[in-house]
Amino acid sequence: MITKLFNKFDKKRIPELPRVLFPGRIVVVLNEAEAEKAVNYLLASDIIGIDTETRPVFRKGQHHKVALLQVATRDICFLFRLNIIGVPPCLIRLLEDKTVTKVGLSLHDDFMMLQKRVSFNKGKFIDLQDIAKDFGIEDLSLQKLYANLFHERIAKREQLSNWEAPILLDKQKNYAATDAWACIMIYERLMLLKQTNSYEIIKVAEPEPQQEVAKNEGEAPAQ
Repeated sequence: MITKLFNKFDKKRIPELPRVLFPGRIVVVLNEAEAEKAVNYLLASDIIGIDTETRPVFRKGQHHKVALLQVATRDICFLFRLNIIGVPPCLIRLLEDKTVTKVGLSLHDDFMMLQKRVSFNKGKFIDLQDIAKDFGIEDLSLQKLYANLFHERIAKREQLSNWEAPILLDKQKNYAATDAWACIMIYERLMLLKQTNSYEIIKVAEPEPQQEVAKNEGEAPAQ
């Protein structure tokens, strides 16, 4: 069966799609001992998805450090609250690891934010945007990639919530976990399609450029 993918996914279709949520267990990590156990568990996995969240800025000149690092396997997601625990050595070990495949999206931005908290050498990471480009996909946001591949919607409502709140709300936890887990789902689907060559890219027609508006009222547009 051939999977049809669009080079550009119509954003107007996304609200009509059924919502997807991470189906596994979510664990909030609040101290270094918990972080150590979580990292050991994650590094025993074959693949993990990774993402970060930062408290949004609403005033010019205001800056916040990355507050949350979410790392997921297929069935569990750990939410490391960096604004509370900082970046302990075990997390540097995770970020520098070169054995386990770590998948994310727009990783340059995540690394830039994490480097503002601690210096580390990047380990084994794969950026989904690089892979999607090889397929001819041009809409590279997580939401559009997931909709393109699975015809389901990742809700983004919590993106601008307060990630430094004393206690994260369930809807924040679900949002953060879904983003990290979705990276694994997208990666594995793209790899399967590439392996089996069972896809085709549908090029969405570009809108026709509007005719130049006549400079003078009543003048017919140039042909």
